[in-house]
Amino acid sequence: MKVLITGGAGFIGSNLSRILLDFGTADEVRVFDDLSTGSLDNLEGIDVQFIKGTLLDFEALSAAAEGMDSIVHLGAIPSVPRSVANPRASHDANTTGTLNVLEAARARGVDHVVVASSSSVYGSNPKLPKNEDDYTRPMSPYAVSKLATESYALAYQSSYGLKTLAFRFFNVYGPGQAAGHAYAAVVPKFIDAALAGRPLEVHGDGTQSRDFTYVDTVCEVIRKAITNKVSSPRPINLAFNTNTSLLELMEKLEGLLEHDLERVHTDPRIGDVKASQADSSRVLELFPDIEPVELTVGLKATLAWYRKNGIEA
Repeated sequence: MKVLITGGAGFIGSNLSRILLDFGTADEVRVFDDLSTGSLDNLEGIDVQFIKGTLLDFEALSAAAEGMDSIVHLGAIPSVPRSVANPRASHDANTTGTLNVLEAARARGVDHVVVASSSSVYGSNPKLPKNEDDYTRPMSPYAVSKLATESYALAYQSSYGLKTLAFRFFNVYGPGQAAGHAYAAVVPKFIDAALAGRPLEVHGDGTQSRDFTYVDTVCEVIRKAITNKVSSPRPINLAFNTNTSLLELMEKLEGLLEHDLERVHTDPRIGDVKASQADSSRVLELFPDIEPVELTVGLKATLAWYRKNGIEA
């Protein structure tokens, strides 16, 4: 099987590349990435064919899709705050970029496309856990662009018979996730600060909660989806019904590090949702043998990776 991964030099994409090759799911992995947020360092030691290109270059993207059996579309400008700062860039990369991926698949006869949506599409909907049939109310340009991403994928399934699968990711974390930038996700940001001896910056009071999902669990679900060319006429939550507040996350880190962590509270960020928790019934129905990595286990592995890469408490 030959697989194209857009955004494959990023955190999730590079982990997915490794897993597809290690398990023998793919005999060829082609990575398409403009390196705006990803890095070639993430692909070190992974036998992929790398193509540097932007999602807005349809001709380059279409050429990259030639001969592929499946496309995993992870390429995007991530981050809610980043989209608030520059909404047009997020729209162009995430919405128009997705349209280009789907059109490339159609032009090159690729019959299976997996796309990455986000739990942020639920927005201000307060219901927990969040079911895929619950209403969406995006609170940021990023969330709007991800709702468009999944909507385009499902529309192409209805309009053109393309096998598509739209996963709503919930706070994916794990080894290889970048920490040293303004838009870093909370787990790497906390770990980086903790190991460097800096206070942990908490936006708000810390009671906001998330459904943290270990990257290997996410990649294993995607691997199985590719293997069987799974499609669904509805979006799928890719998370497993956990609800952890940032205060609880910090307590777990303190337990693993065996010392207290200093905290500094700042104002809440525009566009951030208060609580996030997935109803996992649909993903478990499609992938019943998946065993999610428990948060403490995943955090321990992630801490080990950061220490191996030169950061110590």
